[in-house]
Amino acid sequence: MKCIITIELGTNGVRIFAFDLSGHVIGSMKGYYPSFHTEPDYSEQDPEQIFITTLYVLKNLLNEYIHPKEYKVSCICFSAAMHSVLAVDRNGNPLGNAITWSDNRAKQEAWELRSSALGKSLYAATGTPIHPMSPMLKIAWIRNHDKERFRQTSKFLSIKSYIIHQLTGEYMIDYSIASATGLLNIHTVTWEADALQYAGITDAQLPGLAPVSATAGKLKKAYQQSLGLPVETKILIGSSDGCLATLGDGAKGEGEATITIEDSGAVRVMGPAVLKDEQMRFFNYVLTEDRYVSGGPTNNGGNIFEWFTRQFGDFNNPFDIEHSMQQLIEEASRAPVGSDGLLFLPYLLGERAPIWNANARGVYFGLNIKHERRHFVRAAIEGIMYEIYSIGKTLSEQRNIESLSVNGSFGTIPFCTQLIADMFNKPVRLRRKFHSVSFGAWLLSATEMGIYKTLEQAARTVELPDVYKPDEQHHAVYADYFGIFEKLSNKLFDEFEAISNLQHKHAITKYTST
Repeated sequence: MKCIITIELGTNGVRIFAFDLSGHVIGSMKGYYPSFHTEPDYSEQDPEQIFITTLYVLKNLLNEYIHPKEYKVSCICFSAAMHSVLAVDRNGNPLGNAITWSDNRAKQEAWELRSSALGKSLYAATGTPIHPMSPMLKIAWIRNHDKERFRQTSKFLSIKSYIIHQLTGEYMIDYSIASATGLLNIHTVTWEADALQYAGITDAQLPGLAPVSATAGKLKKAYQQSLGLPVETKILIGSSDGCLATLGDGAKGEGEATITIEDSGAVRVMGPAVLKDEQMRFFNYVLTEDRYVSGGPTNNGGNIFEWFTRQFGDFNNPFDIEHSMQQLIEEASRAPVGSDGLLFLPYLLGERAPIWNANARGVYFGLNIKHERRHFVRAAIEGIMYEIYSIGKTLSEQRNIESLSVNGSFGTIPFCTQLIADMFNKPVRLRRKFHSVSFGAWLLSATEMGIYKTLEQAARTVELPDVYKPDEQHHAVYADYFGIFEKLSNKLFDEFEAISNLQHKHAITKYTST
């Protein structure tokens, strides 16, 4: 019996699924790794810890589900979060930690570039919004502020490129992850000369470009032996988590949109053309050379409610975060729709779409003497969903959205899914207890193996049986409060900048005084 394994390198951990050739899950496992926030606006991860965790989880899954049942692994397909940057030396050794998508240290470079003619030209060519998330800007920051690391760097990699290099010895990056770097011309699918010049690098300092269905070499002999995998096991380079989540939900074209809320979140559409926007609010990433995934991301998804839970939840067991989150969600359900006028701006990590403001901060607004903890809990969840709705509302200026699907561990919590349906006033489809990124990777693998002729044919097989229908009265309440949420997000621009500058000023003072 043959099987396909998918490896998703997510923000807070690695998820590994095993599927049979009919798309049924044989087994799955997850391993966790931390992010480090050593200074304001910094977000980093240890690449060696990610690699060791990935190997550990993969070996355990093979030993528990695959080898005892004598499955033969035909293919291992990778997916990963976007916008990571890891500098390595000429021997492939990391020069410090990987910088993740949520890192905002390059906000000054982003601000200057975004307001320039070059910034507008680069956005049109690359489809990547001018924001500190962009690896192009992260590399520019290293060049400007960490000159010794920049001098020693042989290549700048994504986390996925690093993991694949460790396993196979090949330096490769798929079109999808590459199109989120700000360095790839998505129209010619080649590295963009003006972007390279801005970052101060050459294309020789980047991994080789490859389509998402490309084979990323063979496993090194040491890993063939330790994992018990044959030499012919195909290593598929795969795509980004966002593109595969959209594929895994069966989104095919006009009228369909997919919402993902995991740690971060996004609203995405798929189509044969890029979305052009003079305000540079949308991303346009390559799935295949004639198929683009477009939309807007938020920094602040399930990670914000997890933060809220750790600060204000009740813990019988200090490690039982999921039980504490569920208790708070049940408490939120006892508060009225709209939280009696208490609003929460969830911008604890700055924000990307649609305001693209790395200085944005979290705010509770509308607090009065009658508000209780249940209102704070519900307002926190509603704030995350208002932000998702604001992306969808902006996206609907460019594309007609008639149907929605939702995926991600936070978005598919029934309470949250119903909030999405009510805010958008549209039915929302999903498969609970199913991971769309991994299934998208299975669809990609199955297409590459010839089970499907095209990705479009593969997407047509996706079924989303669960439907949440909107409550129009709830929608009316949310529509009223969303108007205030939207105004606050833009009106507080100067105050966001001022508090960020003060935080930076006093952080420097504290550092120099110690």
